[in-house]
Amino acid sequence: MSTLAWLLDPGQWSGASGIPARLGEHLWYCFVAVVVAAAVGLPLGLLTGHRHRGGLPVTAVATYWRAVPTLGVVVLVFRLAPLSVWPVVVALVVIAVPPMLLNADAALRGVDPRVVDAARGMGMTGRQQFRLVEVPLGLPLIMAGIRSATAQVVATATVAAFVGLGGLGRYVVDGYAARDFAEITGGALLIAVLALSLDGVLALVQRRLDPARGPRRRLPGHLLGTIHVTPEKT
Repeated sequence: MSTLAWLLDPGQWSGASGIPARLGEHLWYCFVAVVVAAAVGLPLGLLTGHRHRGGLPVTAVATYWRAVPTLGVVVLVFRLAPLSVWPVVVALVVIAVPPMLLNADAALRGVDPRVVDAARGMGMTGRQQFRLVEVPLGLPLIMAGIRSATAQVVATATVAAFVGLGGLGRYVVDGYAARDFAEITGGALLIAVLALSLDGVLALVQRRLDPARGPRRRLPGHLLGTIHVTPEKT
């Protein structure tokens, strides 16, 4: 059977092991992991970026964190919580935190100091500068970190199948076990299409959040003329 025939087979689009069901499982794993990673990585990155302190240790830890083997984390946590979704979520959170943390830190550090000085001159407190100036100007780079993390999570969520869970990775693992190359290729294509689709949506959101292109209503009027963000990307 060819990959196209496998994808067009009506039997692949219904039932608990059909593409819609596996897609829903895959998206659920990714959604939970990205939300948890954002709750961990973004506040820490924003804090270090706003205070301009602690960036080096945080960057070093996040960089080494990326070297943690995802499948190893899955197996380790699975031994502690077998037949649970948590091994997969923990592993996905591990790979999603570093890009969010590093981009959030770099986003606030990259804001033009002249804009921050202008906000301070207007009488803004530190919290107001953070909320009304630094975060709005840093949103494109912050969003780039979320976008990068999401792409990595979608691609890596296939590890769920290695511990008997669902998701699109089931087609790759089950196809390999049965030596069904049409199923393997079909599953890989579905994962690639999902990753590219989500990346495209988040790219549009990132573009919309760019102060140079999108609406500037997020900023106080007196600061619009001083907008400048260092074109730093990670």
